[in-house]
Amino acid sequence: MKNKIIIFNPKSANQKHRIPNSILQVGAAIYGKHDFAFVDGNLEEDSWQTISDYFNTGEFKYFCSTVMPGPQLRQAIPFTRKIKQEFPDTITIWGGYFASNQYKVSIEAPYVDFIVNGPGDVTFPTLLDTLESGNLSELPNIMNLIYQEENGTIIRTKKEALLEQDTLPQLPYTHLDSFYNLDNYLSRTFLGSKTFSYHSSLGCPFTCSFCAVVPIYKGRWKAKSAQTVYDDVAYFKNQYGINAIEFHDNNFFTSRKRVVEFSKLIKDDGITWWGEGRIDTINKYSDEDLKLMKEAGCKMIFLGAETGNDEILKQMNKGGTQTGQGIKDFAARLYPIGIIPEFSFVLGMPADTPEQVMSQIEWDINFIKEIKEINPNSEIIIYLYSPVATEGSELYEQIQKAGFSFPKKLDDWLDPAWENFDLRKNPLTPWLTSKMVDRIMNFETVLNGYYPTASDFRIKGIKKKILKTISSLRYKTGIYKYPYEIKAMHKIWKYRQPEIQGFYSE
Repeated sequence: MKNKIIIFNPKSANQKHRIPNSILQVGAAIYGKHDFAFVDGNLEEDSWQTISDYFNTGEFKYFCSTVMPGPQLRQAIPFTRKIKQEFPDTITIWGGYFASNQYKVSIEAPYVDFIVNGPGDVTFPTLLDTLESGNLSELPNIMNLIYQEENGTIIRTKKEALLEQDTLPQLPYTHLDSFYNLDNYLSRTFLGSKTFSYHSSLGCPFTCSFCAVVPIYKGRWKAKSAQTVYDDVAYFKNQYGINAIEFHDNNFFTSRKRVVEFSKLIKDDGITWWGEGRIDTINKYSDEDLKLMKEAGCKMIFLGAETGNDEILKQMNKGGTQTGQGIKDFAARLYPIGIIPEFSFVLGMPADTPEQVMSQIEWDINFIKEIKEINPNSEIIIYLYSPVATEGSELYEQIQKAGFSFPKKLDDWLDPAWENFDLRKNPLTPWLTSKMVDRIMNFETVLNGYYPTASDFRIKGIKKKILKTISSLRYKTGIYKYPYEIKAMHKIWKYRQPEIQGFYSE
């Protein structure tokens, strides 16, 4: 019977082979109910050949793909289009941040039939059951769904409340293992020799106007309990010998109580871990809490500093109580405790005049150097501002007035410039001049020479000393232009930027 399903994870990086939690979550919703195959573009030599071989059996009816902005589009768009051309009876379903945030251009493409708008734990199996029954009149009643009627009207159904995460079915790790050896996903990183990737929560309780998560979750957050998270971690430690975890939650540290409980549970397991959080949230933790986290293996926390300028923080609608002084204070708190703060900064926000834009850039360059003086162990991630502004926000109106717009056709997202845009390395924004971009990128090169990232464990010892020495004069004098000697060292040693490539793995 032709009703099998392909769940596809498009290739996202050459070396960054992490457990594909997004498609595992989708698979969990239909495991034991529908027959499906996983295809992971990160581990396939020829993803298209694998996919077409499945369809050529005549048993597959559905092609379902998660789609994140950036590199995944290079496979998601042409593969979905080609499937519709060669197997026209196939029903195609997209999910992921790109599909939800760029839903109009996605659903208007003739080869995308449905979009799961946010969590698909209920939406996905309900949609499959509805399509299999042929009762299409029920489509408007399926929450978290986007589709297009025959007359061209785009339907976005009601958003579903986030489910209690502990009530959801276990992720089908054994099913994934039947397609790809799970050991292939447990890479060596600076955290440990066998690093496990895990999601313990959904959403974020804040509504920053520049964040891609906000339109999907709208300030909602739900998490697995500390015990459930620990049970999953213990399973992978016992079965696969993991010794490190990357928590890829949007905001792992939202609940202090949960983090403290988890830290107590994992304290004696010898596991190192990393997660993402907010400065003004974690700064409310006590020193005892932070010391417990350190003792329990917390090595680094990714923190959205964004800017040290309080006025720009307001423009971003960062929410909470974050300030430039708060960033400095938190950097200082973590220094003696030994947890590495990994601060991300967004440079190049829109302003009324070019002079104001450049002034803001210089402000943050100097602020970043202040942070490094306060806590030399701080990691600094620099992004060029790439609009993901929430529709209806003041920031959204500002970028529209400045002349910025996204591609109007899905295929146009395949332009290499838009891939780099989604990696926040090519802004395509009318208010950022080449002089401004060069200033930011050259400073980043010098910064990464003077303070090489700790997450690339190959750059240490004599290599680190050489880089610091050749970068020293530029860093101290502010002469960042044409840093070719530093770029040459980075190229020779294949320096890895975590904001683009993740933690080094092999």
